[in-house]
Amino acid sequence: MANRKLQRHTLAAAVFAACLSMALSAQAQEAAQAAPGGQDEADKVTTLATMTVTAQKREEVLQDVPISVTVLDQQLLQDTGVHDIKDLQVLVPGLTVTSTQSEAITTARIRGIGTVGDNVGLESSVGIVIDGVYRPRNSVGFGDLGQIERIEVLKGPQGTVFGKNTSAGVINVVTRRPSHVQNVEAEITAGDYGTMGLAASYNDALGEGAAFSVYGAKRTRDGWMDVRTGAGPRANDEDYDQNYHTARVKFLFEPGDALDILVSGDFTSREENCCTAVQTTVGATAGILNALVGGKAVAAPGDDPFDRVAYSNRPTSQDIKDSGVSAEVNWEAPWFGGSTLTSITASRNWEAINGLDYDFSTADVLYRNPDEDESFTGFRTFSQEFRLTGATDRVDWMFGLFYSDEDLDRTETYRIGAHYEPYLSIALLSLINPALAQLPNAPTFLADATGRPFGSVFAGLGALDTYEQNAKSTALFTNNTWHATDALDITVGARYTRDEKTLDSWYSNPNGSPGCSAMLDPVNGQARIAAALMARGVPAAALPQVIPQIIGYGCLPWANPMHVMRVDEGGNPIGGHTRQSSEEKEWSGTLKAAYRWNENVMTYLSGARGYKGGGFNLDRVQSSSGLSSGGAGILPVNDTSFPGEFVDSYELGLKTTWNDGSLLFNATLFHQKYEDFQLNSFLGTSFVVRSIPEVTSKGVDAELLWQPRTIPGLMFQGGLMYADTTFGDDIPGGDFVEPTGALYKLPGATMPFAPDLSGSASVSYDRDLSNGLKMRFNLGGKYMAGYNTGSDLDVEKYQDAYTVLNARVGLGSANGRWMLELWATNLADTEYVQVGFDGPLQNVSPLPNNPFNTFNAFLGAPRMYGATLRVSY
Repeated sequence: MANRKLQRHTLAAAVFAACLSMALSAQAQEAAQAAPGGQDEADKVTTLATMTVTAQKREEVLQDVPISVTVLDQQLLQDTGVHDIKDLQVLVPGLTVTSTQSEAITTARIRGIGTVGDNVGLESSVGIVIDGVYRPRNSVGFGDLGQIERIEVLKGPQGTVFGKNTSAGVINVVTRRPSHVQNVEAEITAGDYGTMGLAASYNDALGEGAAFSVYGAKRTRDGWMDVRTGAGPRANDEDYDQNYHTARVKFLFEPGDALDILVSGDFTSREENCCTAVQTTVGATAGILNALVGGKAVAAPGDDPFDRVAYSNRPTSQDIKDSGVSAEVNWEAPWFGGSTLTSITASRNWEAINGLDYDFSTADVLYRNPDEDESFTGFRTFSQEFRLTGATDRVDWMFGLFYSDEDLDRTETYRIGAHYEPYLSIALLSLINPALAQLPNAPTFLADATGRPFGSVFAGLGALDTYEQNAKSTALFTNNTWHATDALDITVGARYTRDEKTLDSWYSNPNGSPGCSAMLDPVNGQARIAAALMARGVPAAALPQVIPQIIGYGCLPWANPMHVMRVDEGGNPIGGHTRQSSEEKEWSGTLKAAYRWNENVMTYLSGARGYKGGGFNLDRVQSSSGLSSGGAGILPVNDTSFPGEFVDSYELGLKTTWNDGSLLFNATLFHQKYEDFQLNSFLGTSFVVRSIPEVTSKGVDAELLWQPRTIPGLMFQGGLMYADTTFGDDIPGGDFVEPTGALYKLPGATMPFAPDLSGSASVSYDRDLSNGLKMRFNLGGKYMAGYNTGSDLDVEKYQDAYTVLNARVGLGSANGRWMLELWATNLADTEYVQVGFDGPLQNVSPLPNNPFNTFNAFLGAPRMYGATLRVSY
């Protein structure tokens, strides 16, 4: 296997090197073909060397910016069908974007670093900024982006330029501004899986000094996952469908040469079904579920998960609303010899409701209804950013102030179905003594010696918890470049951040928890369990080991009344309400030196200290000690806080320009060391946040952009990244102790979602034909070496290396009035897993590679194809 892995990596590197060699050879040949003494035709057009970015909040040529950044322009994004952040990953090596329980839970990672998104208490390691407005979580930035001008993916910690700190990178989205030229654009799309899409925009002047634009889109698609619903009540037999509409409006006011005001508003609504999961490894727990429903509750051993058949008796419908308004003001102030004052004010509201079948089976075990009273996550955010920028002959300077006020509301429920108690009882008895667990007459572990139930676990509403968090962030930042000589630039950036968070949590069990309460009865709870077990042949010597296990599964977080009867550190009762607060005051910054050896070669060396704020775990947490660091247990944890995440990052970069700007080759060596990395792990029953003392990401990434001068209309863009991203060897805590600790595989291991090699490539060709027609073609792809998709690194969650290809070919008028395009995504129908995870309540054995356990996965989308007609006037 190692040899095959090496061969794949060698092949990928060889392909990239071959492309680079061809490009360099071609540029030499093209230079030789240039007409001597005359004006070369390439000098009359814009070249790649003039490509500009705003990665440092000022318009600069890409090759002059000492940052590792991937730039994707409007045409390339259109060619590859990018509508949202998730589509973007096919174009950027080292970027992965995944979704889990719903499309509202989306996580971006760069260089293997990213925050698992299922816990909204964690801020994003990779920030998303859309038109200068920071989005509080990756999922909040997930949606149709409309008319995109360009996207810049900045790698490594960012904090001295963008409003909010990020520890792994920034995805900076710039959408099209209104212009004073009347323009109408429209597109209609049709494809397989019932895909239909309609988008249109209108742009025009509003008298002198003002303009506006309006964009709207409606997209629908049938689901690509078939769902077996069993006895219901779910009626929808498909999942991963698409049904959303979005609208954006912008007004641009330019009352004078020194002032422009851009006011924007947008609204998006998604009403879809997402997300079911499939079984990738089917253990003995499947037989128990099958027996309970009298049929097939989950996949059978040998079933192909890529038949895309899921099992769910409860709805997974989701309703997501995203809206906001912003105002950006740019004033060329007369201060300091001419400077620009920028103000960006924004108010946003994001809400998500999502039903969930927690057990991912047709058995009625554990679920959540899709309504606001039981499933709600909402962000209300106000942000204000001021920047003052200017320049002298020797210094480009910027000073800024950022403030945000974020209210996060969350309602989390667990409903317990009729199959919950018999399933857990039989599963545990199977571990204790398989002969005791024969259906249909297997007794429950909550029955006494005669089989008479006492304190049975109920069927109904278990946990009903609400969380209200307020987070205020204030920061002062500066970023300044000193042109020490004509060749040497020194950049110094600094940021002081103050983060304040307050969390109120209310825990309740509306229907009570009689099963757990009976077990915890101080007089005879354990005695009655012991009597019931001994009556079924369990030896007395085994009881001290067996009884805690039974109590643990009888008192899982959603069925544990101790969360409602909490006590403080002194043992005083505080009930089902806790309040936590935190304040962090931190410095971060950067120092860079860039040296231009000549007009075509620049190198830079940079160091940065990055920071991401701490927070609170928005989930029920319990342990053996009542401390978050404790092992498995049933004592509620009052303090669910985790500290901020820090990174020290170092880069050595090279930026080169060839053949009069038609070829760019850039490369970066990087080394990033994280402290208190925030790891969010699903352990089969709940999400647990652990601070990992040390995580290291090191490697090299390289990118190539090439427009051959001898083949007008041809464009190649590619990149390759090698990254070694690993956990430190020393991680304290019972979860990391081999072999029974749930996270014992982590110390010294490669991080999940961190392939050591990834590469992307895109080839576009645009050619004028006769009769006023033109043709355009694009083929793009992403290669990912093998990596683990589970935060606990179970081998069952490993994803082998794979490649995804997208293609598009169009025929239209040479004047751009219309074009008909045929397209396909995942052209080769590559089968891959987004995220693998423990089957909830179906991994009751802590031992590794146990045949009893079942593992699930959220799959990547299959091949899709269709046609798009674009018109423009």
